[in-house]
Amino acid sequence: MLADLLDVLRCPVCAGRLEQRAGALQCPQRHTFDVARQGYVNLLAGVASRTTADTADMVRARDEFLTAGHYGPLAARLADDAASAHRGTDSGTDPVVLDVGAGTGYYAAAVLDRVPRSRGLAMDASKFAARQAARAHPRLAAAVWDAWRPWPVRDESVAVLLNVFAPRNAAEFRRVLLPAGTALVVTPTPAHLAELVEPLGLLAVDRQKDERLEHGLASHLGLDHREELTFPLTLASADVERLVRMGPSSWHIDEATLAARLAALDEPVHATASFNIGHYRRR
Repeated sequence: MLADLLDVLRCPVCAGRLEQRAGALQCPQRHTFDVARQGYVNLLAGVASRTTADTADMVRARDEFLTAGHYGPLAARLADDAASAHRGTDSGTDPVVLDVGAGTGYYAAAVLDRVPRSRGLAMDASKFAARQAARAHPRLAAAVWDAWRPWPVRDESVAVLLNVFAPRNAAEFRRVLLPAGTALVVTPTPAHLAELVEPLGLLAVDRQKDERLEHGLASHLGLDHREELTFPLTLASADVERLVRMGPSSWHIDEATLAARLAALDEPVHATASFNIGHYRRR
């Protein structure tokens, strides 16, 4: 699948065009990046990432939780929104969907299923996530990259950009989007998993999150509109454990404490999933 994205990718060192050669990507300046046997490419090539990458356990938990369909309504809404957004672009080629901080590629795969002839690139700082994303969909390629660095993606090449609970590099959003492209940015609302915050000691959602989001994006992107998606969750204890382990709270709760808190929950566990989906365009 990487071969189908070579017109979109660029060398992260010199910004030259990349070609596929003998199990690697290489630019005319001979900067070379090996393609792993699992199908993804690590474009960081030994450069330290500024982003804390998900561990193998976190990626495994996320894959199990998402595959079970708990956030299926969010994936379906993003797919519908992306399909609507794509109809407003005219790139002359098959549309490119870029998922920044893609994790396992779950949301990108849903969008690719919904948008005809689309091609996708999943970027994540975690090699474990990229490994999973590389097999999430036949038209999805995966690359290890730090979202805070200039992206290895050509100017004005992306029709739909996905950003789900991920770092937001506003300048790069604007640079890679087509003039009529759309960025779909998903953030949790204060109601998201609110029932679990106290009993499990989870990190609460900052009530000023959307205000800070607007401030961070304002110089490069304009908000077209925002929609809220809220739906109930009914979870077994094992699902709740995966939910904790796949997110940032996993860095703050030790094994024994989490086990004790999970044991105190009554099954099934009822909670609320609540998201804001912002539709942004270039200024």
